[in-house]
Amino acid sequence: MIVGIGVDLVDVPRFEQQLARTPRLLARLFAPAERLLKPRSLAARYAAKEALIKALGGSDGVYWTDIEVTPEPSGRPTFTLSGDTAATVAARGITTLHLSMSHDAALATAYVIAEAGPTGPTREGVA
Repeated sequence: MIVGIGVDLVDVPRFEQQLARTPRLLARLFAPAERLLKPRSLAARYAAKEALIKALGGSDGVYWTDIEVTPEPSGRPTFTLSGDTAATVAARGITTLHLSMSHDAALATAYVIAEAGPTGPTREGVA
């Protein structure tokens, strides 16, 4: 059952300017392996993390560096969650996260669907 949907769109040049103005954002927003990527890929990952927070219904218990976007062997992007964020997602009954991301020209976008298993929460909050 779908329990949350999130989408985000990032202006890549503006995102690059923000990173240049505030270099410490790189460490605050991205896991170590992500920090090596090009700005347009970082913008897509930022959009993915924002979309995840929206799909979860808020950022309580969610930490940026606990969320890493990693590719499967096929190249399909997926979330690798750790720490408090992994615990928060599990506590909300979410069993599956679907992620789609793209970047082209000056825009990066991401779309997330959060699913709960048959014993997870419903829209009314009651299983």
